[in-house]
Amino acid sequence: MLLQSRVVRRRARTAGLFAGGIALFAYALWPWTPMAKEGRPPRTIVFYGFSILGEAINKGVFPDFQRRWREARGEHIELVSSFAGSGTITNQVILGVPAHLALLSLELDADKLAEAGVLRSGSWKSFPFQGVVNRTPFVILVRPGNPKGIHGFADLGRPGVRVVHPDPMTSGGANWAIVAEYGAGARNAADPASAGHAMLLGVWKNVVAQAASARAARTQFENGFGDALVTYEQEAIFDLSRGKLEGEVVYPRSTVLSEHTLVRVERNVSRRDRDLVDAFAAFLFSEEAQQIFVRYGFRSVLEPLNAANPAFGAIEDPFRIGDVGGWKRAKREIVEDVWKKRVLEEIKK
Repeated sequence: MLLQSRVVRRRARTAGLFAGGIALFAYALWPWTPMAKEGRPPRTIVFYGFSILGEAINKGVFPDFQRRWREARGEHIELVSSFAGSGTITNQVILGVPAHLALLSLELDADKLAEAGVLRSGSWKSFPFQGVVNRTPFVILVRPGNPKGIHGFADLGRPGVRVVHPDPMTSGGANWAIVAEYGAGARNAADPASAGHAMLLGVWKNVVAQAASARAARTQFENGFGDALVTYEQEAIFDLSRGKLEGEVVYPRSTVLSEHTLVRVERNVSRRDRDLVDAFAAFLFSEEAQQIFVRYGFRSVLEPLNAANPAFGAIEDPFRIGDVGGWKRAKREIVEDVWKKRVLEEIKK
């Protein structure tokens, strides 16, 4: 009887040790099991962008990346995003919002981040296309039937034409618009400086409403302000194609193609999330993402893809910021010296 009791106790100890070993083994494996992965909070990309990007990123680009990542890695990820005027976004990043990536309306805002010590100067140029993710030209949105007969920026300066415009103090799009308006007058003119100034003065003496971003300016136009809105092509054609906006797009003979710059905010990217953030940044330049941008009305940096969107209009004389000396020169000579110091002062008189 004693021997039998000892055998039972020995077997119980063995079973207990075995069960304990199994439990320790299961505990060690738990973090890699599907149940544990489902139970952990998902990793998150924090993305900030200029105003008109919201639908393209939230409804198009990120869901496609999210699906591909889950299929390849078995991991669910999420996006936290915020969209506003490019100047507003830039100031928010300087003040410390936890953005991993920011897609800015103009490279000048990336320079501001570098000057504030948030980025290493020129770091965005290590991305493909020197950080330019997509493009869109500046156009004029007019009321249905174009009752004012507007065909270019010069027509915005005619008496009785009321213009809605984003605010250059907060909107990257507004700065692009000023370059578009000035350039349309200056290009191929006998006296480019005089012609560019005259074009800007004509447009801005008729500006009746301004807003903090291109999207907000569009809302003002929708609410009945003005006869014409200077805006991104994407902002106009995407919503016109869906019946969410009334009006017609006028393509000036000459206008600028805006180029939008991606930056990575290194101080906010943890070692744990670097692979995810870098993968999403790379995806933005991929053919798959570029095709999505085209569907949402942005022109791709991969030029052949643009044929897929029949809504893109022809521009006789498109130009880019490099054609006017780059953003630092354009900001100083066109936005500051001509628009701010001359045009605004002349309008006040």
